[in-house]
Amino acid sequence: APLRDLRVPRSADALALPSITLHAVEPDNTQLFIKRLFDLGVAGIALILLAPVFLVIATLIKLTTPDQPVFYRWNVVGYKGRRFTGYKFTTMRADPDARKAVAGLEGRNEMGGPVFKIKDDPRMTPLGRWLRKFSVNELPQLWSVVKGDMSLVGPRPAFPHELGKYEYWQKRKLTVRPGITCLWQVSGRNAIADFDEWVRLDLEYIDNWSLWLDVKILLRTIGAVVK
Repeated sequence: APLRDLRVPRSADALALPSITLHAVEPDNTQLFIKRLFDLGVAGIALILLAPVFLVIATLIKLTTPDQPVFYRWNVVGYKGRRFTGYKFTTMRADPDARKAVAGLEGRNEMGGPVFKIKDDPRMTPLGRWLRKFSVNELPQLWSVVKGDMSLVGPRPAFPHELGKYEYWQKRKLTVRPGITCLWQVSGRNAIADFDEWVRLDLEYIDNWSLWLDVKILLRTIGAVVK
């Protein structure tokens, strides 16, 4: 990470050995304020314009899986370890965690590390598979952006059980607000099977963050979804 301060104390501990304290550069408060205004404006307008789409998707979910809620409650960990509840459109059948254990899906995990990910998850509904293919299931997270729990662009939030398996260096991704999209989504997310590589892309975003980078990632995300 870029360094803001480098200090060598005369006596660091009982052995009087010198030590180096490194401080990562923090983003300018003005830029963070503009980022927040940008998030609010884009997410707010998107929620209004997409209201008819939300209604159609909600209707289709209730027609195809009447026993399922329209929204999946996403209980995750975000900025500085704060827990929050986000929302996605429901894409799986009832009791997905129980189904994962019964079907023995853990052994089919395609992502190295604490994150579980398989391409053809048998727990998904036919409609859910389509929603995920085009990332439409992510749209309700715009509400989390308006609330301030998330940003449009930022690292993916962590499930509590995943965070317990993070290595120390991987936890640095929690030093910024999580986002709906980030570098890994536009860098061939289906081809990335190593969680370490995923986190390195998140840290690359954090270390090189700018408002222009956010705009470029959003444009690339739209292109990736269309493609």
